[in-house]
Amino acid sequence: MLFGWFYYDWTILLVLPALIVSVWAQINVSTTFNKYSKVSTYKGITGADAARRVLDANGLHDVKIEHIRGELTDHYDPRANVIRLSDAVYSNTSAAAVGVACHEAGHAVQHARGYFPIKIRSAVIPATKFGSMLAIPIFMIGLLFAAEPLLLAGILLYTVVAFFQLITLPVEFNASARAMSAIKSSGMLNPQEHAGARKVLTAAAMTYVAALLSSLLTLLRLLILAGGRGRRR
Repeated sequence: MLFGWFYYDWTILLVLPALIVSVWAQINVSTTFNKYSKVSTYKGITGADAARRVLDANGLHDVKIEHIRGELTDHYDPRANVIRLSDAVYSNTSAAAVGVACHEAGHAVQHARGYFPIKIRSAVIPATKFGSMLAIPIFMIGLLFAAEPLLLAGILLYTVVAFFQLITLPVEFNASARAMSAIKSSGMLNPQEHAGARKVLTAAAMTYVAALLSSLLTLLRLLILAGGRGRRR
């Protein structure tokens, strides 16, 4: 009976919409970035130059900018106080490169200004890493052996993961808003290039929306599985 229940688990259907959206979001951000990274901007500003302008405009002269290998591996490291820009961004003079670089500079500004959501996200990162690794294994062990404490532990751990995805949305949206505002006020890009940068950042934002949808549907699935186990006892 138990084997048959594991064999037919209809709740797996809950995560399919999130999987579809996630795949679409990844394809969309890749194609959008590639499209707007092939045409150089009129002023020829590189990603590194753009990030430096945003940082200096906000008095963040101590934040360094480094080149890092990889594709779309761009990030701001608050511990090292450095923005790392990927191959396609650091020395690229496209609207895509400028948009991504300014977005990362936006994260540096968030940390410097004490933006509250990014403080919360930073605080839950350790618990999120722990939860993302152990939540599902702990829950499945609890499900197999009908151990309610393990079921609850798995659900709580995954709730932290879902919360992290939720708090990530305002952080990323705000960084993009700061980036677009800085690009517009500085005149780094003309209106057409500005629109291209916005499309790239919007596509990137959708990957975070997809991640939140996936985590919420997975959490719902865990709750349904735990509830069903309780009814079968």
